[in-house]
Amino acid sequence: MREITYREALREALREEMLRDKSVFLLGEDIGRYWGGAFGVTKGLAEEFGDERVRDTPISESAIIGVGVGAAIIGMRPVAEIMFGDLSALAMDQIANQAAKLRYMFGGQASVPLVVRTPFGAGVNIAAHHSQSLEAWFVHTPGLYVAVPSTPHDAKGLLKTAIRGSNPVFFVEHKLLYPVKGAIPEEEYTIPFGVADVKREGEDVTIFATLYMVHKTLAAAEQLSKQGVSAEVIDPRTLVPLDKKSLVNSVKKTGRIVIVTEDCKTGGVSAEIAAVVAEEALDYLDAPIRRVAEPDTPVPFSPPLEQFVIPNEKSIIKAVKEIVY
Repeated sequence: MREITYREALREALREEMLRDKSVFLLGEDIGRYWGGAFGVTKGLAEEFGDERVRDTPISESAIIGVGVGAAIIGMRPVAEIMFGDLSALAMDQIANQAAKLRYMFGGQASVPLVVRTPFGAGVNIAAHHSQSLEAWFVHTPGLYVAVPSTPHDAKGLLKTAIRGSNPVFFVEHKLLYPVKGAIPEEEYTIPFGVADVKREGEDVTIFATLYMVHKTLAAAEQLSKQGVSAEVIDPRTLVPLDKKSLVNSVKKTGRIVIVTEDCKTGGVSAEIAAVVAEEALDYLDAPIRRVAEPDTPVPFSPPLEQFVIPNEKSIIKAVKEIVY
């Protein structure tokens, strides 16, 4: 198989779906000919498909999502890009109260096949307004699907599935993943939502991780293996729907779990995963559940302070050792 970057995998998925279905179009700030998106994902698509299908918008997140919702209701398949995930707060009414609820409120007579792509995460020193991980907001919104791909392979397959679906999808990317390379099949493929991936098999502890934390967890698991600890790494790939079966089966096998996410610890994704394990696999646990997440603080602008709050291999290894030894 060939190797391409996460950025290129997303671009391939968009291009293939635009070729396959003329109702697919893109909209967002600076996604067209001048920039190709803040992180270069849509570069070249305006030249190929034209400005009607790759639409540069005003700097208004509420307008971007509002137009996307309206277009989706009348049969189009819009893919809206929010330049930074933090700015989805400016379109929260459109996302949470319109896109997520319309199919339910119309008794299934209308669907909203809207995909909202946006990057979350810290690590590039752009301060508190552009570095948050807010996945839990959208997991908490009934009616939204939430995808969190960690590899180029998963990003492409999940994005194609999202575009073809009938429900609104909040598609979370991570800024540090865009240059990451991975193997991609030559042939077309999709990945179903609600199917986790075991990124590494193990026997002593389950580590559940999302997005860029998957890569830090795999690095930590490699170090742990040299110290005699066999860690199984579970990547959910989607948080809604969540593959509870794979999670619970892994915990039943290992008897221990560490949950690694980049969002704030209180009320975060890790809290929901811990609750699932406590409800469905408590009797199989041989040690307390451990969570590794950011502290409840805005992300600092200072590079040393930013690195201090982001979970890393050392904090993951420490959490594992607390419950394994």
